[in-house]
Amino acid sequence: MDPISEFVSHNTDYVARHGVRQLPTEPQKRLAILTCMDSRLDLFGALGLDLGEAHIIRNAGGLDTDDAVRSLILSQRKLGTREIMVIQHTRCGLEGLDEDSLRDELTTDTKQTSTREFGSFQDVYANVRLTAQRLNAEPELRHEGLRGFVFDVDTGEIVEVDLGNS
Repeated sequence: MDPISEFVSHNTDYVARHGVRQLPTEPQKRLAILTCMDSRLDLFGALGLDLGEAHIIRNAGGLDTDDAVRSLILSQRKLGTREIMVIQHTRCGLEGLDEDSLRDELTTDTKQTSTREFGSFQDVYANVRLTAQRLNAEPELRHEGLRGFVFDVDTGEIVEVDLGNS
């Protein structure tokens, strides 16, 4: 069975266990988490989150892309979140990524020149600080609480990053 069909078939069991719940649209903890799409990050388990408690916004690297910022603005302005956690992680695929090689590969495969930026970085702690600084500079975001962390994919530990003046 292919992975998608397998996961769809698991939904029957999930529905039976889940039952009918009328969770509010607004996250109970008034928290938005910007994090990576990496499948090794179990934020529900690592942070003790339950459904309906926080918005989790995922993208490659947990970066402050235009779409992530758009989601954070909507989360704050329309759904009541106040605090933001930035959680990036060890052994991220963007850490040390050779963007030129990836763009060359895309150009070869598609026969079109790629100018896409992927957001590679060299140091995850510095990148958490940079992401937090950029979020703090966003005038459309509310700035009531912003903290940054690095998730260790091997141990599950999150380590807070000193954001300085972020």
